[in-house]
Amino acid sequence: MLSYGFVALGGAAGSVLRFGLNRWLSLLLGETLPWGTILINVVGSFAIGLFAAYFESNTRSAIPLEVRQFVLVGLCGGFTTFSSFSLQTLVLLNAGEAGRALLNVALSVALCLVAVALGYMVPNALAGITRSVGA
Repeated sequence: MLSYGFVALGGAAGSVLRFGLNRWLSLLLGETLPWGTILINVVGSFAIGLFAAYFESNTRSAIPLEVRQFVLVGLCGGFTTFSSFSLQTLVLLNAGEAGRALLNVALSVALCLVAVALGYMVPNALAGITRSVGA
């Protein structure tokens, strides 16, 4: 149960950090593109790679499991789940599984786009409203 608490605390910190940084970046860079989200995904992906490499370079006993869970699952995952996706794809590539890595990317992007579109359309359909996504 202790692990859940560490993940929850890290997730809360990562989410608050993402929220504040996204607002600041949107004000700074404008909203012609979702620059905040793009930059957060890049920073989060860098951070999870950095921490994963650091944790792997140290013996498992040197860094407690709860600390690794707080940082990788909680903090980085709360900051951006794209970082987890990126790390898992890199792990597949490093394992010589280029096909599975590509499949992971293709399925994740395609299925998530379909899922968000369906999620967007369901309430409208239940209310009897017909309009396209984003309209």
